[in-house]
Amino acid sequence: MTREKTRHSDSVQSLRTNLRDLVVHNDDFNTFDYVIQTLIEVCKHEPEQAEQCTLIIHHTGKCSVKSGDFSTLKPMYREILNRGITATIE
Repeated sequence: MTREKTRHSDSVQSLRTNLRDLVVHNDDFNTFDYVIQTLIEVCKHEPEQAEQCTLIIHHTGKCSVKSGDFSTLKPMYREILNRGITATIE
């Protein structure tokens, strides 16, 4: 492998390891409409995407609603928590 290809592989691997997922978890308190509206406002989802994520959350217990580096996800994570919805960055 050439030195240039090795550098490219290292940068791609570095990008992959820095990516995280913002995961929203199911609860018995928040309504579908509230979670959908939160995903639209906080994560900038289209309404259909927010609705599908909310259905996945309901049926499987959680859903990755956004991917990115930690510094990008952290403000969204905090706002989701401020709205009383359970979330994690994984």
